[in-house]
Order: sequence, then structure tokens, then C-alpha cells
Amino acid sequence: MITSLAIKNYALIEDIRVDFNEGLTIITGETGAGKSILLGALALVLGKRADIGSVKDASKKCVIEGCFSIKNYGLQNVFDENDLDYDPLTIIRREILPGGKSRAFVNDTPVALTQLQALAPHLVDVHSQHETLEVVSENFQMEVIDALAGNAELLKSYQAHFADFKTISEKLSAVKLQKENALKELDYNAFLYNELQQANLKKLDQQELEETFETLNNAEAIQEALSNANKLLDEDQIGSLQTAKEARLVLGRIKEFSKTFDDFWQRLNSAIIEIEDISTEMANSAEKIEADPERLFQVNEQLQTLYKLQQKHSVSTVLELIEIEAQLEEKVNTTLGLDEQIENLEKEKRRLRETTLKIASELHSKRTEAIPVLKKKLEDTLFPLGLPNAQFQFELSASEDFKTNGTDTLQLLFTANKGLAFGPLKKVASGGEMSRIMLAIKAVLAEYKKLPTIVFDEIDTGVSGEIANKMAAILHQMSKTMQLLSITHLPQIAAKGDHHIKVYKEDSNDLTSTHLKILGEEERIVEIAQMLGGKNVSEAAIANAKELLN
Repeated sequence: MITSLAIKNYALIEDIRVDFNEGLTIITGETGAGKSILLGALALVLGKRADIGSVKDASKKCVIEGCFSIKNYGLQNVFDENDLDYDPLTIIRREILPGGKSRAFVNDTPVALTQLQALAPHLVDVHSQHETLEVVSENFQMEVIDALAGNAELLKSYQAHFADFKTISEKLSAVKLQKENALKELDYNAFLYNELQQANLKKLDQQELEETFETLNNAEAIQEALSNANKLLDEDQIGSLQTAKEARLVLGRIKEFSKTFDDFWQRLNSAIIEIEDISTEMANSAEKIEADPERLFQVNEQLQTLYKLQQKHSVSTVLELIEIEAQLEEKVNTTLGLDEQIENLEKEKRRLRETTLKIASELHSKRTEAIPVLKKKLEDTLFPLGLPNAQFQFELSASEDFKTNGTDTLQLLFTANKGLAFGPLKKVASGGEMSRIMLAIKAVLAEYKKLPTIVFDEIDTGVSGEIANKMAAILHQMSKTMQLLSITHLPQIAAKGDHHIKVYKEDSNDLTSTHLKILGEEERIVEIAQMLGGKNVSEAAIANAKELLN
């Protein structure tokens, strides 16, 4: 329930604060006194977009703050879902800065307007004669039926399964699209993969192949070079090896004379041994190297294949090609494995569809049972409200298409008079009838569901006499289980209030401003008497007012 509303620098209001209590609070005042301003300020707290034109003094900040006691509302989940800080005593503040920028706060935490708008319907329901879209909404009508049917838990179960069904359906669509796109590339990827696989890359050593190719391709030149080098090292008389051996013999005669000479001999001896090894290996290599055109052709083929693959994939090493081969293998296997994934998802989708349809069928059955009860309650409530011949027809039909509240489609038909054909509510009901229908629906809902604070803005327009008394009785009955605020011009309704607030204007220093006043018992008598007979209150009006209040 709303416990207080503070308004500063808004429209004709300079700075006021009003406290609200449980039960039925009546708000009265002359036309133009500012009752709509009060509703406008409340609408800003509930997330309506701000307008700098509604600020009283554009050079100053406008602040509107509402305080709500919500400990019995069970709104913790709503706060969590909208990333809001929960507090049993929640304070919502709207600010309009001089530049026109608007800010919103919930429990002193800045919030986006969308967060505030998501929270608002759980706090206050404002209804006027001219705002009848809700009552003709199929979702709202279904909500009323579900309240009577006690479908709250069943709806939660349905919505959870429906959410899972949508998730699986979206995932299935995504995988099918993935497969569709992958199939376009499958042949090409498979070709590239097979091409790399046939190259047997893991067994290739590019450096070794290149060396083998160069060796085979230059076999004769290599043999000649090795032979010539060997001759230069080891040919009799003139070979370097022979010369070195002679030098070693000479040094052998003096090596005993000093460590230096011995070191010369040792170093030369090591060199001779190394040269002999080189000479022997060159001779062996020369013998091994043979022209092998067939082997040369094979090696050249392998290298050319390798070079082409590296050029095609813009890489320079065998290792990089091996990595690309692994990636292509994964792509090909993934594409080929999508069929199994699709099959599993389709199986899960069918299972969820069957389960969700079953729950939707239970909802349909319970709604079908609740409709006659709702029909009778609405018609019984409207009878004393001046619609004795009001009748409803609820056409509920099931389909296999999932919606947020089941698979049912509902059409509410109405007639206010005998002998006239039923028609869609929004087409055949007048504004006054629509207001009374909304009141009847809210009255029935109050028996089955914890409703937020309801504000009725002149819902009694066009009503008088005994019907006004009946309407007042309904409002009073509803207020026993919830907080009601009613802006009214009818003394019969005003007299039923547990609390009474008067809205009035005052002129001061050439400025007009709106004020609020909580009326005491004597002040209520005068206010209701004026509502009965005008400003000049008569003895009869006072007596009538007292009678109404009693």
C-alpha cells in the first residue's frame, strides 16, 4: 500500500505531503482544484515519462516521492528480476531537473525508467472511466479467470516448461541454420582436408626433403667436388694431408725439448686425424652419391605438393599445415555430427511440447469450470449497479499454439439489454457500462487475489441515486481487504470512506496553488453537505450528510 506522497514544485503544487492509510480513502474537490495533478504526480512515481512543462518553477528541481509498504506483497522476486534493491518499506523518487532531465530512484538507487515501469503494476492500479483498455484486453480477462480458477501454480509450471520449449526451439533453429551454412562449405572443407591428409604431412621433413632434392639434382657436381677435395687433401706428394704428416714428423724430433713444441705437435696431430676423417667421409659420400632420376622425381613431386599447399593456405611450415589439417578435420566432423545433435534436440522439443500441452490442457479445464462462476458473480454485481439485464458470454477455445498463458483463445461477449445480440465488449459497452464492468471485475478479483492499491478516478461518473449507494457499498467492501483511493463527486461514495482528503486551490500574492487537507469528522460533514447542496450549506444538507456518514 502507498503510505505517503510528497510533491514539490509540480504543476500548481509548491510543496505538500499527504499520508495514506488502509481501507477506503476518499479524495474530493471542486473541478479544477487539482485532483488530476495529484494523479499526475503519482503517475510520475509509477514510471510515466516526465515533461518539463509540468514543473511549477522551471528554474528549480521538481521532486515527487512515494513511500510504499510492501511486506505482504511477496515482491522479492519482482525486485530481483528487475535488478532492484528490495526493502519492505520501498521509496520511489522522481526528479525533474531545471534542464528537463529526469531521474528515478528506488530505495535511493538510480534506476532506468523501464525498471520502474516493470515494478509499478505491482504497487498501484490507476483506473478512470476513460482508461478501459485493460478490461477489453484478452490477457487481462484470462488473468481474471485464472484468479477464480486458482491457476497460479499451474501457470508457473506452464510458463517454466514453455520457456524451456522456446529455448530448445531456438537452439534447434540455430543448429539447423548452422548445418545449412556448414553444408555449403562441407565439400570444400572436405576437399581441403583430404588434400592435406593425402600429403601425409606428419611423416614429412621439409628440410630433409629439400637437402635430398639438392643432392640428387646435383649428384655429378657433388661427386666431382668431393673427389677433387679429397685429392687436394690426400694425393701423394702434393696433398695437404701428406704435407701435414711431414710437418708432424719434423716436429716429432723437437717435441721433447719443451711443452710448447709438444703442444704444436699435439695440435697438428689432431688436425691430421680430423683431415683423415674428412677425407675418408668425403670418399665414402662420393661413393654413395649416385644419379637416381626416379628418386629425384619422387622427392621433387613431394616438395612441389608441399609448396603448393603452403601457398594455398598462406603458411610457410609443415607444422602450420598440420594445424590447418586438424582444424579442417574438426569442421568436417562437426558438420557430420550436426545430424545427431539435431535429432536429440528434436526429441527433447517433442517431449517438452507434449508436457507443455498437457499443462495447457489442465489450465483449459480449470478455466472452463471457473467461467460459469465468474459469469454469475459479474452479472450479480452489475445488477444493483443499474445493469439488471447485463449478460456475458465467455468463448474459450484451445489450440496447439503456445502463448504466455497457455494455448487458449478467449473472446468476451456482452449485452446490457434483453433481446439484443451479444457483441465484443469493446464494441457494445458504453463508457459508463465499461466503468461499472471494471468495478465489478475488480470487486470479484479482490475475493481471490491480493491486489495492489487501486485508485478509481471518477469511476462513478454518470451514476446517482440508489446505484451510487450500491457502488459505494462495493467500494467499501473491497477496501476491507485492500487499500482503495477514490476520487469522486458523489456524496454517497464520499460518505463510505474511512479517510477523506480534500483538494482545493488558494490564491496568494497573485499565484494560485493547490493544497490538500485531511478532513476531520465535522469537516467531512460540511464537505459532504456541500457536495449535496452547493456552497451555501442548508440545515437539510447537514442533516443529510450526517445521515450518509452514519
